[in-house]
Amino acid sequence: MSLLPSSLSQTHNGLERSTNRPLGQSQAVPKPVVSLDLPALQGASRVLQDQLVKDAQAVPELGDMLTIPGLPSSASYSIFPDDYRVPFQKRRLVGIPEGLFQHYNTASVTTHMGLLPELERVWISIDHNLFLWDYMEGEELSSFTDQPDVITSVALVRPKPGVFIDEITSLLVICTPISVLLIGVSSTPIAATNRTTRQEIKLYATDMSLPTEVEMTSVIGTSEGRIFMAGAQDGNLYELHYQEKEGWFEKRVQLLNHSVGGVQSFLPLLNANKSSDRIIALVSDISRNCFYALSSNNVISVYKPAGDRAVQHVQTLSNLYKAAQDKAPGCPALTPQTWSILSIHVIETSRSQNGPHIMAITGNGLRLYFAPGVTGYNHGYSFGGGGGPSSGASQRPLQLIHVRIPPTNLRHPDEQSNPYSSTIPAYGAPPSLPEQVAKSFTVKGLENSCYDAGLLIAAQAGDVDGTDHILCLSPDLTRIGTLGQVSAAPPPQPAAPYTQSYNTNTSSGPSRPPLTEYATMLSIPGRTWAMASVPRPPFAGAAASPPDSPSYAITNELASQFSEPSRQFMILTNVGLTFLAKRRSLDYLKAVIEEYHVESNAEPLIQFRDSFGRDQTCAMLLAIASGNTFLEIGERSVGTLSTVSPDLAAVAKQAFYDFGERPIWAERTTYGTGDAASSGSATFSGRREGFALYFARLVRPFWKAKLTKPGLGGLQELNVSDDVLVTVQKNLYALKDTLDKSPHLFHSTPGDHTGARSAAASEQEAWKAEQSSVAQLMALLSRTIEAISFVLLLTDHRLGDLISECDSVVQKTVTSLTFEQLITTQDGVSASRALVNVIINQQIGQQISVDTVSEVLQQRCGSFCSTDDVLLYKARENVRKADETNVPAERQRWLEESLRLFSKGARILDFQKLEEICGDYQHLNYAKGAVELPLFCAQVYDADRQGHEYWLAGCPANDPRASFWDQRAACYSLVLNTLGVFETRANEVAQPSSGAVDDPGAVRTHAYELAFQAEDEMFHSTLYDWLIQKGLADELLEMRPVYLEAHLRREPGTVQKYQLLWQFYVKDGQPLRAAEVLDALAESTVFDLSLEARLEYLTLAVGNAKSHPVSAGGRHETAIAFLTDLEEKLEVAQVQLEMYNILLSYANNSGEEGEKVRLLSKALFNITELYQAFAEPFDLPEMKLLIFHVSGHRDEAMIRPIWNKIFEDGMHLIILMTSAALDGLEPKVGADRLVSRIIPLGQRFHPSDSAFPVRHIASLLVRFGLTNKGLLPYGWAPRILVQCGVSYAEVWDVFHEMYESQIPPFNNQANVQAVSSDIAILFSDWLDDIRRPQTAASRGEFPVYRIDQAVEQYLAELETSRTETKATYEAVKRQLRRDW
Repeated sequence: MSLLPSSLSQTHNGLERSTNRPLGQSQAVPKPVVSLDLPALQGASRVLQDQLVKDAQAVPELGDMLTIPGLPSSASYSIFPDDYRVPFQKRRLVGIPEGLFQHYNTASVTTHMGLLPELERVWISIDHNLFLWDYMEGEELSSFTDQPDVITSVALVRPKPGVFIDEITSLLVICTPISVLLIGVSSTPIAATNRTTRQEIKLYATDMSLPTEVEMTSVIGTSEGRIFMAGAQDGNLYELHYQEKEGWFEKRVQLLNHSVGGVQSFLPLLNANKSSDRIIALVSDISRNCFYALSSNNVISVYKPAGDRAVQHVQTLSNLYKAAQDKAPGCPALTPQTWSILSIHVIETSRSQNGPHIMAITGNGLRLYFAPGVTGYNHGYSFGGGGGPSSGASQRPLQLIHVRIPPTNLRHPDEQSNPYSSTIPAYGAPPSLPEQVAKSFTVKGLENSCYDAGLLIAAQAGDVDGTDHILCLSPDLTRIGTLGQVSAAPPPQPAAPYTQSYNTNTSSGPSRPPLTEYATMLSIPGRTWAMASVPRPPFAGAAASPPDSPSYAITNELASQFSEPSRQFMILTNVGLTFLAKRRSLDYLKAVIEEYHVESNAEPLIQFRDSFGRDQTCAMLLAIASGNTFLEIGERSVGTLSTVSPDLAAVAKQAFYDFGERPIWAERTTYGTGDAASSGSATFSGRREGFALYFARLVRPFWKAKLTKPGLGGLQELNVSDDVLVTVQKNLYALKDTLDKSPHLFHSTPGDHTGARSAAASEQEAWKAEQSSVAQLMALLSRTIEAISFVLLLTDHRLGDLISECDSVVQKTVTSLTFEQLITTQDGVSASRALVNVIINQQIGQQISVDTVSEVLQQRCGSFCSTDDVLLYKARENVRKADETNVPAERQRWLEESLRLFSKGARILDFQKLEEICGDYQHLNYAKGAVELPLFCAQVYDADRQGHEYWLAGCPANDPRASFWDQRAACYSLVLNTLGVFETRANEVAQPSSGAVDDPGAVRTHAYELAFQAEDEMFHSTLYDWLIQKGLADELLEMRPVYLEAHLRREPGTVQKYQLLWQFYVKDGQPLRAAEVLDALAESTVFDLSLEARLEYLTLAVGNAKSHPVSAGGRHETAIAFLTDLEEKLEVAQVQLEMYNILLSYANNSGEEGEKVRLLSKALFNITELYQAFAEPFDLPEMKLLIFHVSGHRDEAMIRPIWNKIFEDGMHLIILMTSAALDGLEPKVGADRLVSRIIPLGQRFHPSDSAFPVRHIASLLVRFGLTNKGLLPYGWAPRILVQCGVSYAEVWDVFHEMYESQIPPFNNQANVQAVSSDIAILFSDWLDDIRRPQTAASRGEFPVYRIDQAVEQYLAELETSRTETKATYEAVKRQLRRDW
């Protein structure tokens, strides 16, 4: 059965009557989709990266400021009155619940208090009762009253893993004078008022308690869950060891005394620590896996957990008073009477190799910083976490590196509340003092302290009973940072008259800025029991230490103030809980703007700009104008934009514009070019820099973070918390909204273009560069907002499951992407599209309409889901509906709609999806879609027709256009696959139903109709090759589709294509063109054709050329000339074939002869080449004669030697025969062989004078006969000529000429008589031949009269001895008389 439908095989004209117009004709091919400008996004991303690098370099690490050569101590402070620069602010006071407060004032009870900030609780013990006060809710209390002893201390530690149930996240260690008790705690964050969260806790009994002989205090925990504490009476180091179950020789809970050894821990009182140097405080360093002990003699010891129950004593820091004196000689704060270390504080790890590990503070505010020493012996210990990038730093012993002297000219808290001066000094100058003497304040008698991220607060008793004074210290970034301030960093403000005695520097000057701090003293009600920093919210951790980003110093609040709340401390007193908030530079600026709005005093605003630099100020102004979520000081709510009044926002925007200045164009002059302005670079304005800086700081929490991380069950999960993304997105959107509504912020005004006319061009270049950069940043801003929406949408659809459903390549891509790469790279675009496709597949698989999710994608993240994407999703849904319906009309409607939508979105339809769609169409027997969609996509993929040009050029190698052709070819293969599928189905049906829509035969026929209707020549070429390969060439020739001739003529040609082409022309009534193709095929040197095949092609060519009608196209003369040429070629080819057959025995020779003979079978040669290259070298007389015969070339000088050679060979053979006659060989045999050689040549070549010169051959025959007289009979020569086809008359004429010539050898009478005898025989044979019926000799043409006269002559001149000849003549004469 033919694979082509019979309706198509009959005529191709029927195709033109089809009403189904191909898709490619019904609508224009869309241009490629305008893709994201990824280079612009990447350029903007590099700008953000530059800003992050600047942040990392703006503020030095604490260790770098404390290790300046020549400055072993310092006392540089910035002390301001109560204006906008006050570093701390009292936020609120939460009073102790009323019931507890009454117990506190009752003298008959014992009470203690402390802070548990991780649980957001204050613990208060009243005798044996423990109360946990939820200070976030104000009055809520939890209580624990299940033990009888007075509670003296409570601490919160981590549990050991695997000992308790999973719900227990921490342990309460409750100490009494005679026991220690463990209580399990679980905490869960829950929603609270004002969009905040609070911790909900539950307490669990652990049944872990043990009696003690000494009271335990200063309880700490490690990251592994070990618990250490100090004995209040003996000052020893204890460990509370606990395990899940009791063993044979160990209890579930034990108390280990590490001060006197393991055995001593069982008998703590018998061998108590006799030394007066008792441990009074323990401090845990989780990050470095160690802890520190402070003794009553001001000695600091370093311990490291080592093994399950062991502790390694790493180092002891003693003689600290002497060491401090060496660093700060003559310091009044250093006296034996006041020397007492109050507490130790752990300092965060930093990038610096000089980073301090701990800071100790004395009762009068002196601070001692300890860091790994550069010199000294190595104790061989390690802190694990290290102090910076150098691993070696964590292996060096600690040493005192710097002494920080307390401020001596602090303003009294009373003065702070009543400022005596509102005048703000110029940047770098100390505050001017008023004429009245301010009441100064000296730090002394500190009782409590707390340190966090470079901030320090410490409490001492106030002047009035029932109040405390709080010392507040924080770094002054305007002094220590490189922020682009107006002038160089000023010298630190002298703090006291003794400055020069300890702050000498003999070097030329420090290359790094020394530490300078804001200092102030605040007053709070009540006496301090404890103080702690407020825990940072989870998203603050992401902002502080973004992965793979340039990390900034923890003291650089400029870098973090837009991404996390201000840092806060809480101070627990007998009155309640006081919250202190660190005022950031953002808070300073907001206060200045508010002051300007009320008083219209611009001086503070200008001073702020000069202090913090233009770019930093512009970034903060943008944050205020757009209502940054962390604008309000101390607020903990997540993701709530701050409300800024329109007036304040207007001031901020105006200041942003005014302070931003204008961009500057720096020209690079190239001498000799005459075009100085042709190259250069722009120095951007503060507006652009501020925008970029604010933008970079907002996205810092996730920009360089991986998109996903491994989660539970082997699935990926989002690497950055939703809270961080939501908060950042709100700030980004607010920024975009502000800039969209205020486009003038980045435009120049006429007043900006002042100065000489020559400057106008460079200014224009600068503004152009700035506008371009801002536009790129705005594009990145929009894309980032959408990217966050896209990621959150993925999370809503279970990101891990989505990734797992992608193929392995996409999975690898997604898991390796950072957020930046998702937003700015092609990999991000491809991965996001793949994930969207998975979401849509899920929706379709669950039979859910894709409209909803498509609308969400377009509204929230349009750049991640274009209109084309939505079209594809809806089209796929239509395919699903078509598959589900049983109504043919509905199915057809759904399928047609899907094809329309797929065609509209074809520009983003990748080949894999196209292949799936074609499979769906094949499954649904939708031939139109399965054929036309791939053909349409082929045009879309090659919209610029580069693949078409490549195909027309013959598909050259190493051509960059090849990829476009490959895409086209892949689409064509889908159509061919469709035709094959439908063909197979049609063949499998035994009895096709007539007229059914889904009848396989009808579907197949329709598919072929659509394929042949296509106007894509490249597809037709591919289709024809496919059909020919399937053995359907004859059917194809019968159809003669429109592109078939062009396809068969297109290079590169093949034998099969040429064979089909000449047959095409024959069937198309063009025999002359068929002959031309056959001629080209025969003469082709490209194809390896046999000589016989070439001869056949020439024969067919001649036949077709002869079939050319006389009047066809007016080409008659040309056709005749072409036919003549073909016939000549055919004759030459026949000569070549004959020659090849003669020389075939040489073909297997390995030498030159064999090679030449083999050439004869591979190509056609002309007649000259055959003669010169083969006939002559191989000495082939017969072939030489044939060549002369065919060519018609007449050259006696060449032809006679050939015949002479033939006769010489015959003569030589007779001589041999004669000499061999004794052996029984007859010489006559040699003559017969010569005759057998001559007669075929004569019969073949006569009457060609060029190959068969009769007179010369006759002469040779006669001479040969004369030479061999006696061997050959008379009449031998003329009879040979007659047998060669020479007429009797011509033979007689030739012999008569010899008879009469008298030319040697015919000047000899004997030879003349011999010729006469030959003539007599000739006459006799002639007469006999005439008398025979059906003879070739004509009786009417017989020259009777001439012969009669000649016989008379010959008889008259005949020698009498030749009686036989005479009798012959007389017989001839009688015959003539009788018959005529």
